[in-house]
Amino acid sequence: MDRRTFLASTVAAIVLPFGVLARELRAYSGPEVTRIVIYKGRRKMYLMHGAKVLKKYRIGIGGNPVGPKQFEGDSKTPEGSYIIDRRNPNSAFHLSLGISYPNQRDEAYAASMGRRPGGDIFIHGRAGENRGKGRDWTAGCISVSDRNIEKIYMMVQDGTQVDIFP
Repeated sequence: MDRRTFLASTVAAIVLPFGVLARELRAYSGPEVTRIVIYKGRRKMYLMHGAKVLKKYRIGIGGNPVGPKQFEGDSKTPEGSYIIDRRNPNSAFHLSLGISYPNQRDEAYAASMGRRPGGDIFIHGRAGENRGKGRDWTAGCISVSDRNIEKIYMMVQDGTQVDIFP
């Protein structure tokens, strides 16, 4: 490797991560997102302020997309009312927002069937190796592009209501 290539590689290694960080950490100063509405069948997610749509995103869902998540490992995306209950800036899927699945109803149903309901459902990005997997590839999570999860991550606060419809 010649000196010019080495210098360019070193500068890129130092500068590029900070550019991504700056984009990820750009503050949101618009109206509060009071609710997230997801329509699985339409593959759409809406960030709402009251009755007003602030942003609309195309989504991917679980690899077994029809019907609600019922059991651990079924690759279905939940249906019902939840909240954003955690965030992961170091997610394997770029960034992620945790959804409070399972709720009491989900737990009761799984228990009545002698099964576990599963968990760790997130709204997240795609991250490298998942980019070519098609639309519905997750284990039950909601996926958006990496660029979109950066915006969503900054707009949505913990405690925000999430309603997921068929």
